[in-house]
Amino acid sequence: MKKLIIILCLMIAFGSSAQNEEADKKAIQKVLKEQRLAWSKNNIEEFMEGYWKSDSLKFYGANGVTTGWNATLERYKKAYPTEDHTGTLSFRINDISKISVDAYFVLGEYHLKREVGNADGIFMLVFKKIDGDWKIIADTSS
Repeated sequence: MKKLIIILCLMIAFGSSAQNEEADKKAIQKVLKEQRLAWSKNNIEEFMEGYWKSDSLKFYGANGVTTGWNATLERYKKAYPTEDHTGTLSFRINDISKISVDAYFVLGEYHLKREVGNADGIFMLVFKKIDGDWKIIADTSS
């Protein structure tokens, strides 16, 4: 009887963990969808709502590391000054993997369809749950 109770408890624990992980992944995908829509409306400020509003945010791209939310916003505004530069964004999410209870990494590809020429690349994002919301705390894009 003890073994049966232990097995049932383990099954409940693992089932609950899997449900939580699926909910986390859906919440992260929602953030990415909101970013995609904001970007495609040429609204970089709204796009940035998916990022951690902190001086500790890290963005790593072709020009090196940018530190901080404000610096990352300015970097995006400089690199994508007009609607012709932002264009229409689409993602292909290849993997979302749990790092810890409150963190995941996301591997994907992006495509920008735009007037100044299309652009494609890859990215790795680190999401962390902060004050109940999933936020990007690190972004490597190329």
